[in-house]
Amino acid sequence: MSSISSRYSAAILFCFGFSLLAGCNGKAGDPKSEAPPAAAVQADADPNLVHVDHPEEFALATASNYAAASTLQVTGTVNPDISRTIPVISIASGRVVEVHARIGDYVKKGQLLMDVQSTDVSGAFGAYLKAVNDERLAKVQLDRAQLLYDKGAVPQSQVEITQDAEDDAKAALSAAEEQLRVLGVDKNHPAATVKVYAPASGYIIAQNVTNAAAAGVTYSGSANAFTIADLSHVWIICDVYENDLPAVHLGQKVDIHLTAYPDRVLTGVISDIGAVLDPQIRTAKVRIQVDNPDTLMRVGMFATATIHGKIQQTHAQVPAAAVLHLHDRDWVYVPAGNGSFRRVPVQGGGMLPGNMQEIRSGINAGQQVVSNVLALQNTADQ
Repeated sequence: MSSISSRYSAAILFCFGFSLLAGCNGKAGDPKSEAPPAAAVQADADPNLVHVDHPEEFALATASNYAAASTLQVTGTVNPDISRTIPVISIASGRVVEVHARIGDYVKKGQLLMDVQSTDVSGAFGAYLKAVNDERLAKVQLDRAQLLYDKGAVPQSQVEITQDAEDDAKAALSAAEEQLRVLGVDKNHPAATVKVYAPASGYIIAQNVTNAAAAGVTYSGSANAFTIADLSHVWIICDVYENDLPAVHLGQKVDIHLTAYPDRVLTGVISDIGAVLDPQIRTAKVRIQVDNPDTLMRVGMFATATIHGKIQQTHAQVPAAAVLHLHDRDWVYVPAGNGSFRRVPVQGGGMLPGNMQEIRSGINAGQQVVSNVLALQNTADQ
C-alpha cells in the first residue's frame, strides 16, 4: 500500500509541474476573446409613428383647396378714443373739501364730482359787489345829468360823460357776473366752495385728487382732477412689424378677438398707421377704431386683430375633427403604409363653413388625413 501511495503522489507532482511549465512557456490568451461582447444599440421607435392592427377602421379624408384673401394677425390692447376723452379741471384754485366720484365710476353730464374751497370765490364776489355799487352810482349820476340837461342847467357834454361812465359800469358788472359764472358760483347765493361738475357722460379712467388735495391750474396739484372717457367707441393699438406694413392700409376691415371673450368677434376699421417705427423692435403702431357695445371691451384688455388683405391665397382645408390640438400645436395623421399613420405638425387657420378648418402649412391639397383624429389618438394611447 505504501508503494502505491508513493507512485500516486509522484504522478500528481509531475502533472502539477508540467502545468506550471506550460503556463510559463505557452502563448498568452487572446484579449479579444476574453473581452465582454459589444453592446448592441437599438434605435428608439418614432414617437410620431402609430401602428394599429386594423387601419381600415379609421376613415380618411382628402385635403382640398380653399381660396381666401390673405390675412395678417397682430396683437394689441384696448385704449380709450382720445377724441372722446375729456379732462375735468377746477377753474378755482384751492383745497379739495370733498370728492363725490371715484375712478372707475360712470358719471352723467352735470353730476357733482368735487367741492373746492378757494379764495378765488371771495375775490370774485367782492369784485362783483363793487361792480354793482359802481353801476348803481353811475346810473344815479346819469339820471341827474339828464334832468339838469332837460332844464338847461348843464351842457349836453356832461350828459355824454355820465352816459359813458354808466356804460363802463355796466361792462364791469357784466364781467364780474361772468367771472362768478365761470367759477360756478351763484351770485344770489354765494358759498365758500366751488362745485365742479362732470362736463360729459362717461367713465372716470383717471383720478388725480383726493380729499384735502390741491386743485386748480395755479396750485402745485394736478391741473386735471379727473379724466372722463366715452367708451362706446375705443381704439385697438397694435404693433405691426416692418415687413408686414405693405399689407396694411387705411380703411381695411379688421376682425377683433378678445382674450376675455374668445367666442365674440367684433369688427373694426384701421384709422391710422404710425409714421414712426419703434427702433428696438421695428414695429409701427396701427390704430383700429371699434364700436364697444355694452362696454364689452375694457381699457387695457388684450386683443388679437385679424387684418384682411385683398390678395387671394390658396391653402388646404380638412375636416375640423381631423386636426389634433396638442401642446399648443396642431397635428394631423397621414397614412404611412403597413397599417401605420404618421403624426404631422401643421399650422392651423380659422374655422370654415361646413365644419372645416383651414391649414396654412404642413400638408397640401390632395393628401389624405385621418378624419377622426381623436379616435386614432385614443387607440395609440392604449
